[in-house]
Amino acid sequence: MSNTLQNTNKTQGKHSMNTQLARWRQSPIFYPLLGFIVIFIAMAFVNDNFLTTNNLSNVARQVSINAIIAVGMTCAILTGGIDLSVGAVMALSGTVAAGLMMMGLPPELAILGCLIVGGLFGAGNGAFVAYAKMPPIIVTLATMGIARGLALIYTGGYPISGLPKDFSFLGRGEFMGIQSPIIVMIIVYIIAFVILNKTPIGRYIYAIGGNEEATRLSGVRVKRYKMLVYTLSGVTAAIAGIVLTSRLMSGQPNMGVGFELDAIAAVVLGGTAIAGGRGAIIGTLIGAMMLGVLNNGLNLMGVSPYVQNVIKGGIILLAIYISRSRDSK
Repeated sequence: MSNTLQNTNKTQGKHSMNTQLARWRQSPIFYPLLGFIVIFIAMAFVNDNFLTTNNLSNVARQVSINAIIAVGMTCAILTGGIDLSVGAVMALSGTVAAGLMMMGLPPELAILGCLIVGGLFGAGNGAFVAYAKMPPIIVTLATMGIARGLALIYTGGYPISGLPKDFSFLGRGEFMGIQSPIIVMIIVYIIAFVILNKTPIGRYIYAIGGNEEATRLSGVRVKRYKMLVYTLSGVTAAIAGIVLTSRLMSGQPNMGVGFELDAIAAVVLGGTAIAGGRGAIIGTLIGAMMLGVLNNGLNLMGVSPYVQNVIKGGIILLAIYISRSRDSK
């Protein structure tokens, strides 16, 4: 009798473990987390300098910029859209902040002006996408050129330097031993997590990406929330612009070139479905970290940048394939 009970308990225990594992595998962050662990361990084995404190600190600082931009990109992709203008908006916002400080405004007001510029550009993207019903990829491709052009016109094509020393804290400072860019990144992700997981706004964002027409018929003001999503994307691009401008201590009109591709890569590697409706903001952070660790590890190994692009492209294609395979089940 006792043997029968023991066997029954063992069977139930195995069944419970299998059920838990199946639930984990259905989580949008399961494969991104697994991929990050594999890449992290691989880089630690192939290069002795990878696990040094200075190197890991450098990786975290570099990841923070892309991770912040990727927050807004995640929201856009969750609705079934995309924002190619984030890198250019980042540059325009950063140069505006630098210009305002050179005009004598305190850093706090300059930062506010930067956020307003990013928000307005994002709102413009949202208006064209939601109300004019134009394809997001076309709209944001056009505004990418507009934002980059305005940044170059505003600066004359030259960096704006000589910024106040106090402004450097956001890009170079530390608080309780943690670098300021990392702190900013953590704050942005906490806010994004609350919005996407604890508020009706987040539920509507997921619903729009899952089935926009059904969401509209249920009474949700889809256009309003789409515009909000692109506004958030513009604001997060501006925040990244502030941090990078502070780190460089100059407003660079050419900064952020190609950053939109890195942000999309972080979102896709983080498990967000490219068609929208499925994903997790924590997955995006993991995706950004995965990309940062991969870049750093390949640099330490002396791998050619051209080869790095091939490797990263292959990994992104694999991530999209896994995502599509899971969605089709």
